[in-house]
Amino acid sequence: MYGSGARTKPALARGAGQRLLLLVGEPGIAELLSTTLELAGYRTTLVGAGSEALERLAEQRFDLVVVDAALPDMVSLGRERPVVAHRPPVLVLTEYDSLDELVPELGLGERDYVTKPFRVAEVLARVQVLLRGAHPGRPRDGALGYRDLVLDDTRCEARRGTRVLDLTPAEYRLLRHLLVNAHRVLSKEQIGRYVWGDHRGDNAIEQLVSRLRRKVDHDAPGLIHTRRGFGYWLGLAEAER
Repeated sequence: MYGSGARTKPALARGAGQRLLLLVGEPGIAELLSTTLELAGYRTTLVGAGSEALERLAEQRFDLVVVDAALPDMVSLGRERPVVAHRPPVLVLTEYDSLDELVPELGLGERDYVTKPFRVAEVLARVQVLLRGAHPGRPRDGALGYRDLVLDDTRCEARRGTRVLDLTPAEYRLLRHLLVNAHRVLSKEQIGRYVWGDHRGDNAIEQLVSRLRRKVDHDAPGLIHTRRGFGYWLGLAEAER
C-alpha cells in the first residue's frame, strides 16, 4: 500500500519550484505523486504515455522526470532509443527489486530507483538527492570510481576490475554514497537517510553494509571498512595512515 502525503515529514518538503515531469499511468499513483510533490514545493506536469513525455521534453526544460517503468509503451521507446536535447535526472518507479532491466534507455541523465509499493517519504528523499546536481568527483561520462572499483550510472552497473557486481537498488545507492565520500566516515544515520530517506535502525544498516562488502571485496583487497562506534568508509586502509 502506498504511503499517503499526510504521513510525510515536513522536513522532506524542500522543493524550490523545480519543474518535474511525471510519467505515470495509474490514476491513483499519479494523483498521489502530483499532489504530494506540489505540496512539497515542486511544479509538476503529468503525462500518461512515454511518447507524450518525449514531446514535453522536446518542448520545455524539466529539472527531473519521474517514470513508471510498467507503462506499456516503455519497451518500444527503449528499442527506438529516442534522444532528447536536455538530460534531466530520472527517478524510476518499478516492481523489480534489482537493477536488471528496470527501465529502457530514454536518453535521460542520472537515474535512481524506488521499488513499488513505495513510501511517499522515500520518493521525496530520492527526488531531493537527484536534484542536488553533479556529485563531487563524478567524471562527465557518468562513471564514478576508486582504483579498480567503478560505478557507471549511465549503464546502472558496478564493476570491481572485470567482475560485474550484482547489486540491489539499496546496495547500489550505498555504494554510490561511499564512493562520493571516499575516505570519509559516514554514520549509520547518514547512510540510512541517503539510502532509504530515513533511519531504518542499526541492524538494517549493518546487514546492508555486510551484503555490499561481500560483493565488492570478494577475492580483492578490502575497500569497505568499519570505524567502530562511528560508521563506515570506503578506500584502501593504508591510504588512511
